[in-house]
Amino acid sequence: MTPLATRPLGRTGIDITSVGLGSLAIGGAAWVSGRGHQDDESSIATIQAAVEAGINWIDTAPIYGHGHAERVVARALKPFSDGDRPYVFTKGGLQWDDTNPKGQPRKVGDPASLRREVEASLRRLEVEEIDLYQMHWPPADGTPVEEYWSVFVELKQQGKVRAIGLSNHDAQELERAEAVGHVDSMQPPFSAINRGAGEDILPRCANNETGVIVYAPMESGLLSGGFSSTAPRRLSADDWRHGHPDFSGEGLQRNLAVADAMATVASRHGATTSAIAVAWTLAWPGVTGAIAGAKDPQQLASWVAAGEIALGTHDLEEIAGAIERSGAGNGSAKPQTSAAR
Repeated sequence: MTPLATRPLGRTGIDITSVGLGSLAIGGAAWVSGRGHQDDESSIATIQAAVEAGINWIDTAPIYGHGHAERVVARALKPFSDGDRPYVFTKGGLQWDDTNPKGQPRKVGDPASLRREVEASLRRLEVEEIDLYQMHWPPADGTPVEEYWSVFVELKQQGKVRAIGLSNHDAQELERAEAVGHVDSMQPPFSAINRGAGEDILPRCANNETGVIVYAPMESGLLSGGFSSTAPRRLSADDWRHGHPDFSGEGLQRNLAVADAMATVASRHGATTSAIAVAWTLAWPGVTGAIAGAKDPQQLASWVAAGEIALGTHDLEEIAGAIERSGAGNGSAKPQTSAAR
């Protein structure tokens, strides 16, 4: 097992590697955000390869394949001893209809529902305690932040979860939750295309001793180095990216301009474009770790070194220039201050 550098996740006492494996694609195709067919044995091999590469956390959620990803994660981790087993992070607050697998999930904050959901995740993951449990989205059922966050604080006090966090919440919701109980982590989307979290969430979390785990640093493959102007034609009809404006037309061309700049930076570092895309997020102050997905060990190998890459000022300026010239995405094109060297 290869040791990778770690960062403290807020004040939880948990130190995580700066890159973690996301399991969205592992959920398969039979749900609203599926990425096409995924072989379970390949998923298991990928998870095990991640652990062997030194990654010490896996991010999952019940909605990923309607419980399927959590069950696959449990199967993959069976061979590992307690000392070698990675942390497992999952989420609650989304419900689905089994009779309509491709339907949009319901965003629910009802306390009774959340208590049922955490028990279901504990069973699927085959653990007695979840390392990090997060509210996946702000609910649409009218439940206020204070009410559903109280359930998370309670679950932590009961020992069912070790740490608690918010995913896809804004800075104001963070402050409201913090008034009830400390928010251990935030999980926003963040990439060189989707840069909004850099404006408010990252600085607030840094001041709050709240860890930040960003997701989609490769923007669903756009910044992986594997996309081209013709690549969308190869997406299967059950892949949510099929026909999306970020993956077609002018939107695709703007995004590919950023990927091209990252490819140039990658050549200087002897790295892949996907590793640079992940390293870009890690250069921002306040980011603890980045979630990256992989459908097989080869995809994993393309970005796992990101945590060991330190982007310099020239690298960040070059990427920022491409962002500004192309007009891709939103938010600041580079960190105001960074650990770059």
